[in-house]
This record gives sequence, C-alpha cells and structure tokens, in this order.
Amino acid sequence: MNVKTGIDIIEVKRIKQSIEKYTDSFLNRVFTNSEIEYCEARKTQKFQSYAGRFAAKEAIFKAVSEKLENKFSIEWKDIEIINDENGRPFVNFYGKLKEIIGDNYEIDVSISHIGEYAVASVVFLIGFLIGDGENFFNRGRRKF
Repeated sequence: MNVKTGIDIIEVKRIKQSIEKYTDSFLNRVFTNSEIEYCEARKTQKFQSYAGRFAAKEAIFKAVSEKLENKFSIEWKDIEIINDENGRPFVNFYGKLKEIIGDNYEIDVSISHIGEYAVASVVFLIGFLIGDGENFFNRGRRKF
C-alpha cells in the first residue's frame, strides 16, 4: 500500500480574476459541468467554491505526481470534485488519470475557504486490498 498526501492553498482573488478575464475558456478547461453548476449555485461564495476545488485538484496532483510521466500527461478535468448528500467533497477520476491510478485506491479530500483564501488537503491510499480483492476502504463507497 502507498500512502500519498497533498495540500494546496490559493488566493480566491486569483481564481476570481482568471474567471473574469478568461470567462468560459478558463471554466471549461479547469472544471467539469457538475463543478460549475455547484459553484455557480453558491452565489455569494461562488469564487471561494471554485478556489476550493482548484486547490483540491492541485493537492491531488501533488499526491499522484510521481505516477505521472510529466505534468502535462493529465488534464484538469481528469479530476472532478463533487459533493455527497452530506456536502462532503468526493473525487471522481476520468481520462488518463483514471487509467494511471486504476480502481484500487481510496482518497479523502478536505476543502476549506474563508474570505481571501481556499485550502485543500488529500490523503490518498493506493493499492490496499484485503483477502477477497475487495478494497477495504471502498466498502459502502458512494457512487455518483
């Protein structure tokens, strides 16, 4: 089993400036439709929500970077941060990153934001199987 961690902090105004300057080209390059819908629904905290998801993607990138050939081998939208029914962040992987990581992992994401900053941390367990091949941490894992 490999345990990987990542953390990132970002100024909310940097994300706000990018969204305002590049509009849809920035949003559609970095965020999935589900992420955009979620953040836009946050109204007064939408930029904090975007910044939190951006920080989470950066933290995940840091955690898995040694598995990548180079930093351009994945796209921003290969990582999707959505929320479960309790509002807790949940990660879906797509594209090249899903191919690299496979299905034998568990990841825990924490996102926080306040006014000017957003921060995210991840703990990533890769390759932990129990007796019958079932991932111990994935028992009861919610699928979206």
